[in-house]
Amino acid sequence: MSDHIYKKIELVGASSTSIEDAVLNALTRAQKTIRNMRWFEVVETRGYIEDGKINEWQVTVKVGFTLDK
Repeated sequence: MSDHIYKKIELVGASSTSIEDAVLNALTRAQKTIRNMRWFEVVETRGYIEDGKINEWQVTVKVGFTLDK
């Protein structure tokens, strides 16, 4: 049985190309300062419209990571 303690944070990633890239952008940036990331959960997806077209995808993700012992 695991005795890990997890902490959750919420991030918003953005991308002009796709939802997946928006998630990847958030996780890639977070890993520069957060150790031991273990999982993520997409909790909200939205887009920015400009001139009637999708200009940017924005995705809110919750990220779980283990705390150091």
